[in-house]
Amino acid sequence: MKNAHNVAALDRSSVIHPFTNLGDFDKGKSDPVVIETAQGVRIKTADGKELIDGFAGLYCMNVGYGRSEVAEAISRQAHKLAYYHSYAGHTTDELAILASRIVGMAPNNMQRVFFGLSGSDANETQAKLVWYYNNLRGLPQKKKIISRDRGYHGCSVISGSMTGMSFYHDLMDLPVSLIRHTGAPHHYWGANQGESETEFSKRRASELDALIEREGPETVGAFIAEPVLGTGGIIPPPKGYWDAIQPVLQKHDVLLIADEVITGFGRIGMPFGSHHYGMKPDLITIAKGLTSAYVPMSGAIVGEKVWQVIRDGSAKAGPFSHGYTYSGHPLGAAAANAVLDIVERENLAANAAKVGTYLRAGLAKLLGGHEHVGEIRGEGMLAAIEFVGNRDKKLRFNPSLKVGARVSSAARVEGLIARAMPHGDILGLAPPLVLTEQDADEIIERTSKAVKSVFDEMTAAHEL
Repeated sequence: MKNAHNVAALDRSSVIHPFTNLGDFDKGKSDPVVIETAQGVRIKTADGKELIDGFAGLYCMNVGYGRSEVAEAISRQAHKLAYYHSYAGHTTDELAILASRIVGMAPNNMQRVFFGLSGSDANETQAKLVWYYNNLRGLPQKKKIISRDRGYHGCSVISGSMTGMSFYHDLMDLPVSLIRHTGAPHHYWGANQGESETEFSKRRASELDALIEREGPETVGAFIAEPVLGTGGIIPPPKGYWDAIQPVLQKHDVLLIADEVITGFGRIGMPFGSHHYGMKPDLITIAKGLTSAYVPMSGAIVGEKVWQVIRDGSAKAGPFSHGYTYSGHPLGAAAANAVLDIVERENLAANAAKVGTYLRAGLAKLLGGHEHVGEIRGEGMLAAIEFVGNRDKKLRFNPSLKVGARVSSAARVEGLIARAMPHGDILGLAPPLVLTEQDADEIIERTSKAVKSVFDEMTAAHEL
């Protein structure tokens, strides 16, 4: 008979979990958390504990859990046609409708969508599109892709190389040779003494320009960036950043790939992050909020400049030699259309802007003056609290203290899922876009209690 204990035992004996210490897990030093049900912004574990999911799964459960209209759309499609491939011009009504909707929502005259299953594979597609595009233009050397330190673009070979965090590379033989990295757009830690946000942005753009010149503009094909850094610390760009960066790309004929896996479909208060920051991408990566993770689906949206070259190049190249068995899967398309119906009908982008602002204001009111809180930041339904050892001197904690992880664990005790972000002592929040102000009040209260309990514990242990 199935019970939580049996499920946990089966799991431990058979599953390899991402980002888990496999040795410790196998030895029983940590236990599987069996998630059983969920509704709205709350999940329940098999042992009966209810938690507010302050991270929407992994930034992805935008419309909230338990939306019967999405489940019904998947069921209808499964009964009608559970699967057919999209190779050689095959399609379904849901797929054609979805692609047209996405093109209509996207910024900067997007033209077509190539579908996959995850943000990682979508960014693999983007790299291949950059290479294909430049081969068709007769520029076979123009292949390098520049990403940013602390950028996150996936875990596969190319997307993992684009990701600008070393622990994604260690012992994995990454990054591969065609990937380069430039500085993170984080003013708090990256600015020189007295340097304004605008000045910092101009310096980051100058550094990018110098990197392209050193590498040789004839070898650099694209620059990939999230409108707001996600896993790297939930970091909105400083003032003037995109206004400074984009002319550098145009100067060197370098494509802009906007990785909107997190920011797309309303999370930062507009349909896409590119809208919010005035970005004019040539390629856009989507996933997560596309289906709100009800089923896996991703996409690479292709802009006019790239589309014209690959379309016209088919006379020479023949069929487009890229695709996955599940590209444009009918169940994914049906789920995505149902999710976008909810996003539009309930105006979730506006709710993300309104309630997200309310959430950060509440956190700032309770924690903004805390002697160990360096920065509270975010955009739309994204928020982060960065803890520091000395606020006045702007000094980090010793990493061995694991302050961010301890606050995250304390939040779990309080009934809140919040994420300890890498590259610092950072607590991240990215709730579902259906969050209400009442829900936000609970998150604020539980976060405050978690912070207090950790720093009380550290004071008692003479760790401060």
